[in-house]
Amino acid sequence: MYLHYKNTNRKIQTIQKRARHAGPHLHSTLEMIYVTEGTLELGIGQELYHLETGDLGIVFPDVIHHYQVFGEDAHKVYCVNLIPDNLGFFSEALQKYAPVYPVLKGRELDEEVAYALCRMMLTNEEEFLILQAYLQIVLARCIPLLELDEKSKIGSDDLIYQTVAYISGHFRENVTLDKMAQEIGVSKYAVSRVFSGTFHSNFNQYLNDTRLRYACAKLENTTDSIIEICLDSGFESQRTFNRVFKERYRMSPSVYRKKMKEQGTQILH
Repeated sequence: MYLHYKNTNRKIQTIQKRARHAGPHLHSTLEMIYVTEGTLELGIGQELYHLETGDLGIVFPDVIHHYQVFGEDAHKVYCVNLIPDNLGFFSEALQKYAPVYPVLKGRELDEEVAYALCRMMLTNEEEFLILQAYLQIVLARCIPLLELDEKSKIGSDDLIYQTVAYISGHFRENVTLDKMAQEIGVSKYAVSRVFSGTFHSNFNQYLNDTRLRYACAKLENTTDSIIEICLDSGFESQRTFNRVFKERYRMSPSVYRKKMKEQGTQILH
């Protein structure tokens, strides 16, 4: 499994997606995944939570999580990411706590929740006040249904957590194994064991895959040039970027962008 760094400057981001595997990642936004077709597995820590059609997964900010999809059937979701600022009562709760069980089953959800989520998908992201109104409905109906615990109990001193958090914040920079180990205060051999034992990868593979996933999101969702995306993703040259991209996806970045555009479908990495 690999880290995927997610970031957005938008206060609220709504996307309809085809679901697929997503390696361990974290971000500073609240993420809500509403399954509209098929199933999805949400992983947090050592636990894997099953979502059926109509279920809602809620991941609080700065919580490491991943997704898995099984079978060849279509699996589709609504995804909402929001910066937890200016949400009044909810802001403090989102920053300090995390759900003990992060899934609300469809039978638990108020009809207004499903309606609000569907309306958010049809609302232009520039219409912020309308999106925020629907969002308040979802939060007001869903947060009270969750049992919350202090986020600090997740284990911020855990080496796996430190590894994921460090690469999340630095993969776009000139990162080395030695530098990373020094900055988190452990030996490089201990960090290497995390990659090989937990993520079944080595440092360079993990780092490159993280950068590639970020680059794919940029290719799918922006009009930035290939060289801009290459450098923004942390690669030292477009030649290296193209080589690593082709090794991973069996196509060039430009072909990938064209293919995603033709499909008209944004992908959940």
